[in-house]
Amino acid sequence: MLNARITVNPRQTIGAVNRRLFGSFVEHLGRSVYDGIYEPGHPAADADGFRTDVIELVKELGVSAIRYPGGNFVSGFRWEDSVGPVADRPRRLDLAWHSTETNQIGLHEFQTWLDKVGSELMLAVNLGTRGTLEALDLLEYANLPGGTALAERRAENGRASAFGVKMWCLGNEMDGPWQLGHRSADDYGKLAAQTARAMRSFDPDLELVVCGSSSATMPTFGEWERVVLTHTYDDVDYISCHAYYEDKGDLPSYLASGVNMDHFIDSVVATADHVKAVRGSDKTINISFDEWNIWYNTRFENVDKIQGVDNWPTAPRLLEDQYSVADAVVFGSLLIALLKHADRVTSASLAQLVNVIAPIMTEPGGPAWKQTTFFPFAATSQHAVGTALDVAVESPTYDTADYGTVPVVDAVATHDETTGAASVYLVNRSTDDEVTVTIDLAPYRRNGADVHATARTLADDDIHAANTLQQPERVQLHANDSVQRDGDTITIVLPAVSWTEILLAPTD
Repeated sequence: MLNARITVNPRQTIGAVNRRLFGSFVEHLGRSVYDGIYEPGHPAADADGFRTDVIELVKELGVSAIRYPGGNFVSGFRWEDSVGPVADRPRRLDLAWHSTETNQIGLHEFQTWLDKVGSELMLAVNLGTRGTLEALDLLEYANLPGGTALAERRAENGRASAFGVKMWCLGNEMDGPWQLGHRSADDYGKLAAQTARAMRSFDPDLELVVCGSSSATMPTFGEWERVVLTHTYDDVDYISCHAYYEDKGDLPSYLASGVNMDHFIDSVVATADHVKAVRGSDKTINISFDEWNIWYNTRFENVDKIQGVDNWPTAPRLLEDQYSVADAVVFGSLLIALLKHADRVTSASLAQLVNVIAPIMTEPGGPAWKQTTFFPFAATSQHAVGTALDVAVESPTYDTADYGTVPVVDAVATHDETTGAASVYLVNRSTDDEVTVTIDLAPYRRNGADVHATARTLADDDIHAANTLQQPERVQLHANDSVQRDGDTITIVLPAVSWTEILLAPTD
């Protein structure tokens, strides 16, 4: 039996937990929109054609802001195609995913869906094949209450009030050669700065996200951030991070993926702060980690691609990864990494939401169900409230091929000063051993209040177990009855390859 120790101290703060940390991402890709959130012929469809079973699952997931409409899709997107009478909207080829876009769902319909699930719109503009003028037109259409041709056009299209979108992404992954309109850091930085300044001329209170690297493995990583921020530092609020992880046959390294995310965030923060120092600025650029997830990209790269411009399907099955217990544990560790950087990562988007590398899956005409990754996200979104705390983990270590020596246990906590409640999130990366964790609550209990502790764990004897159409409830969170309270300490046993949430509630 291995042993680890942490301390929950409300004074050891990292930063406030921004609700936008629990955002997601819906792209016009595969079955994310069509046959995902929208299926008018489904028995559970509402009057607008949206699946009510999916709406309920999204609400349970607790998603705050949703990034839309891409992703790679946005770099070839003409926003005008997606507004106006649906019957008049053009069908277009989507060059990013070799599919046909019908434009049945556009800005108005998506906002209607957001209103149903209670999420905020985070809108991306096309800086791949379009530019500043088109971004300004979309901004005016979306946010101007009235008095101009574009605002009146929005009213004629069924929405008299403005959308009021606050957060805008200036393009997507512009460092990637696969991206339509791919540019150098210098060229993109100039275009992004010009567009940001123009958009701020309309509304200085917009929150703008400039594209960082599409991954830390890009050959331009670091230098891309430096050059882009040198151009845009005064005009934007966030720089984006994107990261995906998959098991490539080395489970110990895969389970340590959170170590890589920690390093990625630290590197981008260091680069942003370097530009801040060089410019002598008193402004701090934060991170929008607006794409993160488990994605078996090697599977996608090895399947036959859609060929022939006369044979591009509508809403094909693309990127429909099935997630295991091990995937969910790594996923939960990535949530821990985001919370450990709550002072600088103040927005994040799980990519994506439905069917496409998603926590929610659907079958056309059939059920919707929760993937294994649904559970850590829903639990953390619900209970990680207030301030993130540094819990000073004392843990045994193990060696990995990819990341060197890493701790077996990783953890973070949050504390809600208003209610006094706290949440602790832990991951056991060991492939073989349980770990007994001792949690020191003395600093948390300084006022003498008693504490009630409950715990739930995601683990399974079969770490490859998954929830499927045939077995939609195979994997669940289960009560961890090993949690024991003794004065100022709690002990809990973490199974091998597991993710755990402990809720601490003060009692009278």
